[in-house]
Amino acid sequence: MKVLAIALLFVAVYAKHEEYAGYKSYFVGQKNQAQQHALQSLENEFQLDFLGRVTSSQETLVLVKPEFQAAFTKSLKAFGLSYRVHADDVVKALQNDDRIIEEVVQEKARNGGARIPYDNYQPLSVYDAYLDDIARRYPNVVTLVSPANSFEGRPIKYLKISTTNFQDTSKPVIFIDGGIHSREWISPPTVTWAIRKLVEDVTEPDLLERFDWILLPMVNPDGYEHSHTSNRFWRKTRSATSIALCRGVDGNRNYDFAWNTVGTSTNPCSDTYGGPTAFSEIETRVVRDILHENLSRMALYLTMHSFGSMILYPWGHDGSLSNNAFALQTVGVAMADEIFTHSLPNFPRYSVGNSLLTIGYGASGASEDYAHSIGVPLSYTYELPGLNAGMNGFILDPRFIEQVCRETWAGIVVGARRAGDLFVPHP
Repeated sequence: MKVLAIALLFVAVYAKHEEYAGYKSYFVGQKNQAQQHALQSLENEFQLDFLGRVTSSQETLVLVKPEFQAAFTKSLKAFGLSYRVHADDVVKALQNDDRIIEEVVQEKARNGGARIPYDNYQPLSVYDAYLDDIARRYPNVVTLVSPANSFEGRPIKYLKISTTNFQDTSKPVIFIDGGIHSREWISPPTVTWAIRKLVEDVTEPDLLERFDWILLPMVNPDGYEHSHTSNRFWRKTRSATSIALCRGVDGNRNYDFAWNTVGTSTNPCSDTYGGPTAFSEIETRVVRDILHENLSRMALYLTMHSFGSMILYPWGHDGSLSNNAFALQTVGVAMADEIFTHSLPNFPRYSVGNSLLTIGYGASGASEDYAHSIGVPLSYTYELPGLNAGMNGFILDPRFIEQVCRETWAGIVVGARRAGDLFVPHP
């Protein structure tokens, strides 16, 4: 019976990832912007999935379907792009990631089953329960808000954290969100860690006295759940489109700024599909409404993504600089420098800069650009640390989750204080 159970478990695990049978992933190097554009030009032709950028070696991690691999590598050679295989068998690599996560679960069971939130990737239910619990235990400073349900009916929840219940209009507002790209599992923990540091383990009390906070850990609960139960690389929302077999919209291409112009797709089957219209998704409308409701006091907006160790600011669609570029750069560098002082040696140092110029390609309809376009003075995308040549698997090993949360919080602390110093209320 035990042998049968093990065999059934193996079949279940394999079935979970079998759609990636034959897939390979590649590290692709780009020496200059021309080569970056060359790689980007292959995205639609070979249905490439860019999982992230390894900034320390200027490489991009690319997932490639079996039917395109020969033509893809041939095109890389033609463009003079260097490449190396990251995972020759993607299914096996995903199974290894599952094994690492399961080992952490079993270790907790041996230690009495105590839940340690930052030693593993958590299911959606844990995040929902955490927000409910924090609001219940700290009613004097925390308000739970659930303004809407996702496409599939899951509540989208965020916390408002304030010593004055948002009534002191002289206090700047800081808004942090995560989880818009569902497969980027390291993103939501950095937002819940910020909640923890503001109300449970307060080591910077000035941040609660000086600012009002809005923290939305899971913008895209449907996609996150789907990435855990069905498709590990699911990126989009789960809304229905006109093509029944291709669901979802890339939430970070769905905002109404230069929407559907560059770095996006009109194909509903693409991972970068921008949607039938700007703000077609309830998930992005929730973020939009938070921004507008608090715009007169919002000093800083951060959206957490993975991976690449980058702090990016507008404008991402064309590489031009906003009128506030000097402040964006200096505050961004201050955050990155502080993160570096808390970082591990095997994490690459953060790059800071304009989104297009730093990544090497444009993207329209992003939340960072939208927030800045409507008047948020400091608006950034954090690309959290991830894979480099010394790490294996497609996800950051669970043992690094708390480390990433700690160093990210260090950057947030500096960013908040700088934002407060620069803040000028809207009329």
